Amino acid sequence: MGEWYIKDFIDYIRFEKRYAENTCIAYQNDLSEFQQFIENNFEVFSPDKIEQSFIRTWVHAFISKKTVSTTIHRKISSVKSYYKYLLKNNIVSNNPLLTILLPKKLKRLPVFIDENKMNKSQANIKDINSSTYNLQLQKLIMELFYQTGIRRGELVNLLQKNIDIHAQKIKVMGKRSKERIIPIGKDLQKLVSDYISLKEKNNISSEYLLYKEDGKRIYDKWVYLLVKNELNTITTLKKKSPHVLRHSFATHLLNSGAEITALKDLLGHTSLAATQVYTHNTIEKLKTTYKKAHPRA
Repeated sequence: MGEWYIKDFIDYIRFEKRYAENTCIAYQNDLSEFQQFIENNFEVFSPDKIEQSFIRTWVHAFISKKTVSTTIHRKISSVKSYYKYLLKNNIVSNNPLLTILLPKKLKRLPVFIDENKMNKSQANIKDINSSTYNLQLQKLIMELFYQTGIRRGELVNLLQKNIDIHAQKIKVMGKRSKERIIPIGKDLQKLVSDYISLKEKNNISSEYLLYKEDGKRIYDKWVYLLVKNELNTITTLKKKSPHVLRHSFATHLLNSGAEITALKDLLGHTSLAATQVYTHNTIEKLKTTYKKAHPRA
């Protein structure tokens, strides 16, 4: 049996490239599946023995299963990054993915919630007696997502010391340990302040901002289910996740005239191209307004 060096590669992106843990896990899963496919179908047990025809067969297997193009792109990207690492470290002498053509990637517009429905969500929570710890926590999580656009992992790992209530700003640790500052409004400032007071009364740790009532840290799946349950009360969208609130934050800012470069910084994108996808939603809104309003439309 040969050596695949997958663990070495994962250690490299985790400790040297400082990729987020969820990203490292995704790479690990993609590469393990790739290794299993190659070994099972071609009886090849090391990356230096892989031929381009093997890669084409691997890609075709996804297409045959009608795997969505975004997933195929991600898996190919994982293996490409892996081979770049192998080449850099002289483990292999060629990259079998160089001439592999990617299947056409469908452009999907970000799913977002209408502003009126988001206001309804806020009103619903306000109507509830939110004096209890759990309801205050729920309200704060929903508003942090919608008013700052942070990612789920960023919210879970938000340190209390990085919340500057008086200056109305928070410091977020984004992907690849890249820090960014996000301003917060007076409503969110009060929510944070009230919640921290509740934590102190319950003698809950102040290292991270958000904890459950039993003093245990919140985690990704728990946050996802909380947001999904709340969004079930205001929307019929199939997708109901924290990322939908991030999309809503971005889309509503652009619709209200925010500059795309400022939005890029708020979202923590490394390139403007990643942010420009939200302009399509704005254009669609303009088209709808035009069709409704112009007599010749």
